[in-house]
Amino acid sequence: MTLSIALLFLAGACGGGAPPSSPPPKAKSPAVEKKKEEPTKAVEKKEPEKKGEVEFSYNPAGKPDPFKPFIELAPVRSSRTVPLTPLQKYDISQLKLVAILSTPEGNVALVEDATQKGYFLKKGTWIGKNDGKVTKILKDRVIVEEVYQDIFGQMKTNEVTIMLHKAEGGES
Repeated sequence: MTLSIALLFLAGACGGGAPPSSPPPKAKSPAVEKKKEEPTKAVEKKEPEKKGEVEFSYNPAGKPDPFKPFIELAPVRSSRTVPLTPLQKYDISQLKLVAILSTPEGNVALVEDATQKGYFLKKGTWIGKNDGKVTKILKDRVIVEEVYQDIFGQMKTNEVTIMLHKAEGGES
């Protein structure tokens, strides 16, 4: 009997609820004790049970990088030991073709940058930021080939034409 009172006292203290308003009766049947034990088991069952949840793991092997552009026109750069020339520091669109001179060795072109500094071009001269190379100097234009690698890894060439500007002073 004292054991059942001690159990009820402990169950009331552990429940965290309000204490009973009247003292418990001294003699209780075993059916009442089972009813009191069942609610504590029900509380225990309400706790979340882990049901074999599968932890997600991403493996990027063999998948494209979603942050890399689909089309990438990157120039082919070889490891250089020679510093860049002044013509290679400009974009081709920033240069203006001023004159073309005919010589026995071949045509020579004169281009100007934005500060009106002049540079001579011959066949084979490296020009532009994209490793362009002068391939032809005609009487009214200069043709530059830029080599780049496409998205499939194939080498492609892009021809850029620099046209000769007509004289602005109305000379004849």
